[in-house]
Amino acid sequence: MSIGDEKDTIAGIATAQGEGGISIVRVSGPAALAIADSVFACHSPPPSRRDGGTFVHGQVTAGDNPPAGGPGATVVDEAVLLIFRAPRSYTREDVVEIQGHGGVVSAQRVLRRVLDAGARLAEPGEFTKRAFINGRIDLTQAEAVLDLIRAGSDRAAAAAIEQLGGALTSWVTTTYDDLLSLVGGLEVGLDFPDDEMPPLLIEESCRMADAVGRQLDRLLGTWDEGHVVRDGVLTVISGKPNVGKSTLFNALLGTDRAIVADHPGTTRDTLEERLIIDGILLRLVDTAGLRDTDCVIEHQGVLRAKQQMQKADLHIHILDASQPLDRTDRESLSLMPPDRTIVVLNKVDLGVTIEPSSIAEYPVISACFLKPGAVDNLKTTLASRIARYSGGPARVTISERHRQAILAASVDTREAMSLLAHGREEAIAPAVSLLRSAAEELAMITGRVYHDDLLDRVFSRFCIGK
Repeated sequence: MSIGDEKDTIAGIATAQGEGGISIVRVSGPAALAIADSVFACHSPPPSRRDGGTFVHGQVTAGDNPPAGGPGATVVDEAVLLIFRAPRSYTREDVVEIQGHGGVVSAQRVLRRVLDAGARLAEPGEFTKRAFINGRIDLTQAEAVLDLIRAGSDRAAAAAIEQLGGALTSWVTTTYDDLLSLVGGLEVGLDFPDDEMPPLLIEESCRMADAVGRQLDRLLGTWDEGHVVRDGVLTVISGKPNVGKSTLFNALLGTDRAIVADHPGTTRDTLEERLIIDGILLRLVDTAGLRDTDCVIEHQGVLRAKQQMQKADLHIHILDASQPLDRTDRESLSLMPPDRTIVVLNKVDLGVTIEPSSIAEYPVISACFLKPGAVDNLKTTLASRIARYSGGPARVTISERHRQAILAASVDTREAMSLLAHGREEAIAPAVSLLRSAAEELAMITGRVYHDDLLDRVFSRFCIGK
């Protein structure tokens, strides 16, 4: 989608599909008010002659029909029309929103009428893209809109609101400005004859470059929290067949989501559900039992279980307390860092034969899942493990896209500092080039510098009506 497309008038359904109280069809662009006059029948004056920030009740009508309520009018829907005049709208263009009855059919009927009147169907994220191109928001704020829509917990929503308010923009812009100041000082030095170079220029530039590097490190330090807040804590339940994985999965969720049976190998694939603990989203995954098997289908399930274990942010590994550790148990535990693992000894009512020293490096919880309240201690331990993400107010965090740009900027800045540290004047020009590259990487975070591929990657993740 090219920037030239913003001359078109676009339309899309802004509400989720399904039954609901209302549906909203959003129209944005230079012909938005003319289209409203064409499709919306109301008492005088028509929408194009009304002030921005007003609304009017009427009817969406089909074709060249008489005014609302007139004889022979074909009514598509009864609706309320909201009018937003440029630049005081979401896209900074003329915008109208038609609020009709909820439901898939009603919304589609209104949308078809608007498209027939001259609008084109919006592409995913195109409304927000226009808000960015027209200067209403920057790229980090556009991404925050999507983060807010997709938020799976209060914590994620609060972090998105922080970013939407410009907190990350402010942080990145400050670092960007510091880089430009550093570049400007060094470029002034290039204009001096060799014997008139300011004596402290390179030393002061090294100090400033180091300060920028530390600012970038602080930004990078927020990625782990940002990943968890946005995506949730990938929490994988693993263990051999019949140790109680699915029973625990159901107990944590409080519902019979996974099939539980005495027959080994009942779970053949991964199951994922969401669980909120202390405001943090856990993506809880039940996996196939870990064992050697000749069954092709079960073997695929075991492979998928191991793949999930490799990606996990947090492991819950269940052992049958009544059986000694074997090769499979030891191999599984070797894949799990102790600081991200909780070992659960189930079936303690049958006796405990596992040597404590063999699992001493892991936090251990003993339980019998058949007894009421058996998972209470586990929930407490889970809460303590994610406490660093749930305490205090939401703060600015970076996404994976931001992380890659900041990493590149950090590498360039450190390399420039290394060149300048030798104190040679011939190092200034290549250092300036590296620092300019670092500044450009930061500029792409906020969209100060962008290309079409970047915008397509960002906005293609949005729904059509946003």
